[in-house]
Amino acid sequence: MSAVEAPAAAGTPVAAPSKAPRRRERRSRSALILGGFTWLVILYTLVPIIVMIIFSFNQTPNGRVTFHWYGATTQWYVHIFEISDLTTALVHSIEVACASTLISILIGVPMAMALARHRFLGRAAVESVVFVDIAAPSVVVGASLLALFLTLNVTRGLATIMIAHVAFNVAFVVVVVRARIAGLDRSIERAAADLGASPWVTFQKVLLPLMLPGIVAAALLCFAMSIDDFIITQFVAGQTLTFPLWVYGAVKVGIPPQVFVMGTMIFLFGAVLAIGNVFFQRRSEKAAAPIQVAEPQPITTVL
Repeated sequence: MSAVEAPAAAGTPVAAPSKAPRRRERRSRSALILGGFTWLVILYTLVPIIVMIIFSFNQTPNGRVTFHWYGATTQWYVHIFEISDLTTALVHSIEVACASTLISILIGVPMAMALARHRFLGRAAVESVVFVDIAAPSVVVGASLLALFLTLNVTRGLATIMIAHVAFNVAFVVVVVRARIAGLDRSIERAAADLGASPWVTFQKVLLPLMLPGIVAAALLCFAMSIDDFIITQFVAGQTLTFPLWVYGAVKVGIPPQVFVMGTMIFLFGAVLAIGNVFFQRRSEKAAAPIQVAEPQPITTVL
């Protein structure tokens, strides 16, 4: 009998078969299933947007959106601002979104810093109010704001829309920016203080650059939520029309193709901002990564 065929000597332990290939196979299957499921969800959410973009190039004989293909054209992009009421409504939406985003950032960032870095009387109550504001249904928020404006006898219009949007945007700024601040190492601030930096200089030179990705993400979220809000805006708008309100009213008589064109432009603008934010965050993370210094090698003396 050869050495290869010889049985193992008595008492010699036999190595158990490795389970690593099976675990790798299970992980690969799980990754494949979860990845496929994720792409299905993304496709499900993108299908309506893809349909909108395609039919924004469709010829419509009666000037109203139809899902029967009559041929490709770019005339609706050339005459995108032909309907004055629709253009005015879009301008109102952009103005409110920009103003409410800026005001929400100015209010929400100090609140996030206070909740993340300091302890004060009523801190738990403020946290509860912030999360209740996020969890509250839009109908409840809109009805309560409407009751407030009617009680104070405030004329509803562009100003009340902006106030309402700031009211629900601030909570999202606080949550996003606070999460960013909570992940920062406080030793960096102490090091800046040890080097003689004042609190304002520490915030300007140290904290703000590190917080900037969270602030940008919160601003993009506020802008997106504001420009497409319908329920709360409908309660507090009065006679002022925003883009979602105009589209809702136009459904009864037929939507013009310019709505699809404007929707396409808004989507592309948001996609560019989102992609830019991703690259900005990655660049910030690389810049903030600690520099690895090679360990000094021991010096050997040859005698």
